[in-house]
Amino acid sequence: MQTVLAKIVADKAIWVEARKQQQPLASFQNEIQPSTRHFYDALQGARTAFILECKKASPSKGVIRDDFDPARIASIYQHYASAISVLTDEKYFQGSFDFLPVVSQSAPQPILCKDFIIDPYQIYLARYYQADACLLMLSVLDDEQYRQLSAVAHSLKMGVLTEVSNDEERERAIALGAKVVGINNRDLRDLSIDLNRTRQLAPKLGHGVTVISESGINTYGQVRELSHFANGFLIGSALMAHDDLNAAVRRVLLGENKVCGLTRAQDAKAACDAGAIYGGLIFVPSSPRAVSVEQAREVISGAPLQYVGVFKNADIADVCQKAAVLSLSAVQLHGSEDQAYVNALREALPRNVQIWKALSVSNALPARDYHHVDKYIFDNGQGGSGQRFDWSLLQGQPLDDVLLAGGLAADNCVQAAQVGCAGLDFNSGVESQPGIKDARLLASVFQTLRAY
Repeated sequence: MQTVLAKIVADKAIWVEARKQQQPLASFQNEIQPSTRHFYDALQGARTAFILECKKASPSKGVIRDDFDPARIASIYQHYASAISVLTDEKYFQGSFDFLPVVSQSAPQPILCKDFIIDPYQIYLARYYQADACLLMLSVLDDEQYRQLSAVAHSLKMGVLTEVSNDEERERAIALGAKVVGINNRDLRDLSIDLNRTRQLAPKLGHGVTVISESGINTYGQVRELSHFANGFLIGSALMAHDDLNAAVRRVLLGENKVCGLTRAQDAKAACDAGAIYGGLIFVPSSPRAVSVEQAREVISGAPLQYVGVFKNADIADVCQKAAVLSLSAVQLHGSEDQAYVNALREALPRNVQIWKALSVSNALPARDYHHVDKYIFDNGQGGSGQRFDWSLLQGQPLDDVLLAGGLAADNCVQAAQVGCAGLDFNSGVESQPGIKDARLLASVFQTLRAY
């Protein structure tokens, strides 16, 4: 142990002694009740598990979330998480044991106390503050310490997340009988990230061990790929950095998905309830899904999606006016708009409104060389037609700024998701007729995307 980790652990020993003076074990030990939320059980199941984390700051990033409200965070996480992790280290993560009961009262999931635990006192303290599980790091503990701490946790009916970061620690975890092993992709000695650690260590942990991949996970593509190696993921920084936490969780668990051609408030609600982040409003008069500003307002009243206005060779003043009155998150260009048009539009639009450009794909991939374009939509050129292009053209391409469109439905959305785009753009494949979305088809698509 050296560098960052050694410093944190040395400071933790000082903290523990000070806290024992301030809050002696004898002052609360008789009030401790065993946990009734089962951490180990919560991570079992057909679907990949997610431990979502409440984290205000970290040594590598500093303050991650200024507006840190544990109750509000937990109220969002409860819709997605198998368990919720709470950072309690004060000096390096701006955490607190006081956050544990707040989160426990705000969500029904088991609560994991995430700290550098080196003393049984910390486990008693964690349970007193309503934690249902604790992190034990083999990079910090020898085998005897681990056995002692693990026994204390289990005596309180708490679970243990046993963290490893290399082969030697992996072997120790197996020998120590760890039930849930977290593979930390971050090297706490120098704070570097390497997702290969999960790929290399997970297959050697053996059957019966629940494997959790920790650190550096921030995209749906990573989750889908690493879910072949891990039973679940612990994710914190990638979520905490976003103002819209609900969208941030959906982005990682489901992808950056959009339902386009919305014409009714109830369809916006169905899309939002299913798991979409974006809702598309079409302002192209020739489209069977075209809406007026008044209709768009009505759609928007249905759900708090991020709304994208779809335009085709429209007057820039008209685009800006609709973006302003409807508070659009983005405008999507579907015509022959050139760089000069995009430049002028960027100059006229508010900074917080993104510009997306739809590009038609036939026999070859078009160049993504526009300046001031934040995202691209790849489709077959006939929006809402239900036709798809040859997705094999996308193999090996960086697709972080691309949404895939064209003929997407429940029967091909998993294949589409595996192409590796940032997200999918649904339209006719989730409709009962043009412009009328089917809530059952929407639910089916998003359940299929989450079935991993």
